[in-house]
Amino acid sequence: MKHKAPKTIAMLLLASTMLFTAACGNTNEGSGTGTEATSDSTEPITLTFFGADASPNWNKMQDAVGQKIIEETGVTINAEYDISSGGGNDKIALMAASGDYPDLIFPKGNLSKLVDAGAMIDMTDLIEEHAPNLKKLYEGQMDRLKYSNEDPAIYAIPTNAGVGQTYFDAGGGFNLQHKVVKELGYPEIKTLEDFENALREYYAKHPTTEDGQPTIPLTLSADGWRIMITVTNPAFAATGAPDDGEYYINPETYEAMLHYKRPEEKEYFRWLNKMYNEGLLDKDSFIQKDDQYKAKIASGRVLGLIDQGWAYGDAENALKSAGKFEETYGHYPVSLDETYKRADFQDIGLDAYGIGITVSNEDPVRTIKFLDWLASDEAQVLNNWGVEGEHYVVEDGVRKIPAEVQDRKSNDNANFTKETGIGLYTAFSAHYGDGVKDPSGNYYTTNFPEEIVKNYNEAEKETLAGYGVDTWKDLFPSEEDFPVKEWGAAYNMPVPSGTDYEVTFQKTQDIIQKRIPEAIVSTPDKFDQIYDTMLQELDKAGAVEMEQQYTEWVKARVELWTGQDL
Repeated sequence: MKHKAPKTIAMLLLASTMLFTAACGNTNEGSGTGTEATSDSTEPITLTFFGADASPNWNKMQDAVGQKIIEETGVTINAEYDISSGGGNDKIALMAASGDYPDLIFPKGNLSKLVDAGAMIDMTDLIEEHAPNLKKLYEGQMDRLKYSNEDPAIYAIPTNAGVGQTYFDAGGGFNLQHKVVKELGYPEIKTLEDFENALREYYAKHPTTEDGQPTIPLTLSADGWRIMITVTNPAFAATGAPDDGEYYINPETYEAMLHYKRPEEKEYFRWLNKMYNEGLLDKDSFIQKDDQYKAKIASGRVLGLIDQGWAYGDAENALKSAGKFEETYGHYPVSLDETYKRADFQDIGLDAYGIGITVSNEDPVRTIKFLDWLASDEAQVLNNWGVEGEHYVVEDGVRKIPAEVQDRKSNDNANFTKETGIGLYTAFSAHYGDGVKDPSGNYYTTNFPEEIVKNYNEAEKETLAGYGVDTWKDLFPSEEDFPVKEWGAAYNMPVPSGTDYEVTFQKTQDIIQKRIPEAIVSTPDKFDQIYDTMLQELDKAGAVEMEQQYTEWVKARVELWTGQDL
């Protein structure tokens, strides 16, 4: 059902009415508000869903895992994913304006916009009454699900990160093709200078590929939101700061400022400027579309990347499918210089984007029970391992992936995922992270040290041996080197929409996304002028007041989560 949404108060009243009606026992299947009885049913029902992230391997539940989910629950998910570079921004803005919502939504950074529009149901009572698996998963951490001090409702449950997550491997950073470091004798890759020297030396020897294409030492993708991942976020990562989106947050005072104001980050962008002017950075970096960027990677002619594996994985899988493993990438903890320690693995605790139920959902009780089933041990094993006997076997109580299945998973991942559905359904509910074991003593996920090491391809194993380590993470500083962040990851923190803050933030983003590329592609003598002008423009646009407001929100979050009085 779709309708025009009233304002927030009316929606909260409507949500309360829906829950009350559910408790009173409406028995009409597939209509009204749903009941405990109908929610226990496995009669067919379709739930609409919108995801703010792309899901290129989504196969409309025609995969093995999807079919099993339908069989067990009766629920079919009619999903729409954002395929633009906007992270769902435009689509969700239209939803909030029109009041037309799907039954379930993964809004990513747009939760506030939907809450302010009255689109989201408070799931607190639904979880308490109908979701024992979710309660078990979030035991002792329910405060971290609350929206704010002023509004302690649960509008979304974290799904894009697992509870109790332990990272056993690195999947991004500064990346070099295996053939590059192999030919150079596995040089130390710890600083920008190390990374640059490796690219320069190999490029000088191989200006073209074996099939005659021009070699590209380094390329970036600045298409839409991708500019953050490959251009701007690496500036704080390479200068020892954790990921808090567009801000640097002082861990002692909780004061927030746009991270571009840190002097050391200016030096990172100066290095990109140098790379551009010396012909080591692709001249198309700021004008190419993301699919063009991926096509270059898939051609095998890009020596280095500054990116996350999930973002270029499709292109790398094309190389694997073609047997070009030497042209895939290893991951290195590159920093501005050796005085900085990368904080990639600093623990943020339970904090992630998540999924919520909207006011258009006609059966929130059955829906929460569906989300709760997905959080069950049975469903988590299904989603992570697949169907027993088909995608994994159990030998002496231990789950194992047959060699032929693992080979397809490693080397033809896109088609494997479309056919099996393994890993496609974590966005739909809470789940444990890597490193957590189920009651049988097996890991919930397939990402644990023994499996990770076993499944590296030969080129990866050779490179890792060259550096004397077992995994890519072994090259990086450990999470044990840092305290747990009291505010989680600031980029997950919802902020009110429709405020002066939102307007000012967009102004600063427009300035940054114009001036950073301009500074990088300028001649070296103009770099300082352009960068310093950007900083002046940011403050003129209201950045200082915006930072002060953000600081208060960060402090409020710390108070909510820790009980501190700041």
